Amino acid sequence: MGKITKIEAQKRRGRYNVYLDGKYAFPVAESVLIKFRLMKGMELDKDQVAAITTADQQARAYSRMLDYLAHQLRTESDIVKKLHDLETPEQFVGPILQKLREQHLVDDHEYAASYVRTAMITSLKGPGVIRQHLRLKKIGENDIADALAQFTPDQQRANASKLAEKLFRRYHNQPLMRQEQKVRQGLMTKGYNSATFDQIRDQVTPQENPDQQAELLAKTAEKLWRRYRRYTVRDRVQHFKQGMFRRGFDLDRVQAWLDQQEEGLS
Repeated sequence: MGKITKIEAQKRRGRYNVYLDGKYAFPVAESVLIKFRLMKGMELDKDQVAAITTADQQARAYSRMLDYLAHQLRTESDIVKKLHDLETPEQFVGPILQKLREQHLVDDHEYAASYVRTAMITSLKGPGVIRQHLRLKKIGENDIADALAQFTPDQQRANASKLAEKLFRRYHNQPLMRQEQKVRQGLMTKGYNSATFDQIRDQVTPQENPDQQAELLAKTAEKLWRRYRRYTVRDRVQHFKQGMFRRGFDLDRVQAWLDQQEEGLS
């Protein structure tokens, strides 16, 4: 049994030092001070001290979560992971999470909605990538579905068009067929379904530059034709056509180039 002889405020706001029988005993948060109605002259036994210090541990962990939440929205899984990273006793995790829920400081439904709104405006991510991010955050499927309802088909096509135009510029020095393949693949990688490119193709595909495409075909063809010179004429032509097709060239145009080289095939 000990008697509280002094309670003094720490330099850190909301924290206090408690003295028993003239000696420093333990620190407490203001919320714990109020909860246990600690005051000078109050007597405490060992069990009461243990309960107070345990409550203070939980209060400190809760305070750290408030700091963690001060910078941006977090999910419940973020909170749990952070508490575990801080080596918070497991028995504190559930009560802290519940308190944050009750105070509307953590809300997975709102997090999902906010994330989708931000992604729609500030990035060109498609719904597939957004959904995967939210799943990794352990957001429920219903919350994800509700949030993605904001990302309308029209908005998806608008964002996909911007991304496609950017990708076409990146691959402008490749055959047009390969450009389209790369753009389609890029859209799918960013979370759009395969049909999205078909819906926007006419709008985003740049007008073909015949001279550029002809020059590119000729340059690539000459390189491949030399590469396969060790084969018989028949096999050389077959390997050549396969190689050109893999690089995205139209086979009719490849054949036209071959026809021009006819004199050299014998």
